[in-house]
Amino acid sequence: MDLSDLNSAEMQRFYSEEQQRAMINEMVAKMTSQCWDKCITGTPGNKFSSGETNCLTHCAQRYVEMSMLIMKRFQSMQ
Repeated sequence: MDLSDLNSAEMQRFYSEEQQRAMINEMVAKMTSQCWDKCITGTPGNKFSSGETNCLTHCAQRYVEMSMLIMKRFQSMQ
């Protein structure tokens, strides 16, 4: 994609989409780091134990739910 061919509206849309991608990538990285530190207590093998799997699943769900709650609160404050 040649960015010089984009008009202002297209550039704004492109920029907004890139910002959203960056925020999602950052959220996934933070969630992965926090859940890994919480749930993986030993040296990981070639697969997770059932306890680790459950912990990672619940941790990721809580992280996403809390992120959505926080975003909704910020949006309602504006």
